[in-house]
Amino acid sequence: MNKAQLIEAVQKNLGGDTSKRAASDALDAVLTAIAKGVKAGNVQLIGFGTFKVAKRAARTGRNPKTGAAMKIKASKTVRFVASSALKNSL
Repeated sequence: MNKAQLIEAVQKNLGGDTSKRAASDALDAVLTAIAKGVKAGNVQLIGFGTFKVAKRAARTGRNPKTGAAMKIKASKTVRFVASSALKNSL
């Protein structure tokens, strides 16, 4: 599912009188709030899952073109852990 399909699903769930623009604005507001929340710490949505910041250690990788070893810097990334309710629904 891509963003356009997700907007259509939100519009359908909100009812027929909701415009696609309103559904898009609602989705953008939720995604922005999640992004800001992850910067501050964890975002836990009960029944759905948790978004959290994870640290990646520095490591040695390989250049796929040349096969030469290269150093990859330490970085931060976002991890998603699904709730048990979401896992059981699959």
